[in-house]
Amino acid sequence: MTRFSRIPASVVTGFLGAGKTTLVRHLLSQAEGLRIAMIVNEFGDIGIDGALLAACGIAGCGDDDIIELANGCLCCTVADDFLPTMEKLLARPNPPQHILIETSGLALPKPLVKAFDWPDIRSRVTVDGVIAVVDGPAFRDGHFTSTPEQMARPDHDNPLEEVFDDQLACADLVLLNKADQLTAAETAGLENRLRAALRPGVKILASRHGAVDPRVVLGLAAAAEDDLESRPARHDTETDHDHDDFESFAVTLAAVADPEALAGQVAEVIRRHDILRLKGFVAVAGKDMRHVLQAVGARVGGYYDRPWRPGEERCGRLVVIGRKGLDREAIGNGLLAPA
Repeated sequence: MTRFSRIPASVVTGFLGAGKTTLVRHLLSQAEGLRIAMIVNEFGDIGIDGALLAACGIAGCGDDDIIELANGCLCCTVADDFLPTMEKLLARPNPPQHILIETSGLALPKPLVKAFDWPDIRSRVTVDGVIAVVDGPAFRDGHFTSTPEQMARPDHDNPLEEVFDDQLACADLVLLNKADQLTAAETAGLENRLRAALRPGVKILASRHGAVDPRVVLGLAAAAEDDLESRPARHDTETDHDHDDFESFAVTLAAVADPEALAGQVAEVIRRHDILRLKGFVAVAGKDMRHVLQAVGARVGGYYDRPWRPGEERCGRLVVIGRKGLDREAIGNGLLAPA
């Protein structure tokens, strides 16, 4: 991997459930001794992704290597959260050789890239590249695009499309992820659609489970902080970006008897409500392993990631993210029904 006089930082962006954490975990597993620090940002107030990375069992993936910034988006909390975090990283006796920043799925990357222009940061860190991870099946199914009929309405507003477009506009590399769920024709068609939305020269790679060569992702040498003008975004004219279109809350679950039955309940709750993303940990009765449950749209999956630690409370915590106005009581009741 290329070495730099300034520490390179890679910004991993992409909508909820696109596969950002999976990509980061893969990059860490292929780090070849490179000292990497991670900043993980989540929209909700429970850090699921950071906990998943900490449990991955990969060298350099311990608590000291992961800095978790929950309950907000870095694009909105640059001064309060991101800059102090970067200063602490740079003040370490052995600073990282590369910094990976996984943003919230609702974050806009451009305000974050702008923060690297601060004098104390700019002199020591450069934005090696912005990697946008795209959920191939969700993109194919039109989750991020408006129909011509919708666009013709005077009151039309699609915040999902706006966030998705701004993430693409800032990208130096796009990973069309979950390509194993697409046909070759679908992959080619989606690549053409993406290419029309990207800046000239931005590469597109089809990926499966985020498995890409780290030498392709780490070492772009884009110096994105010097190239902001070429990255137009829908929100450039806004003096203050917020996330009033979205909300998040957590549900605590007792141990369940059957995780597959719970997955069925989750699918039904998602079908009835405007839930974009659901993820968290579940305790399964009679099992010493923690169960991870994740849902993107109607797709629900799960797996066991690690044993429960001694003294760790064995209960489930699920984070629900969706459009503003979620019926929290109905969603909670649906998830809390015995499984």
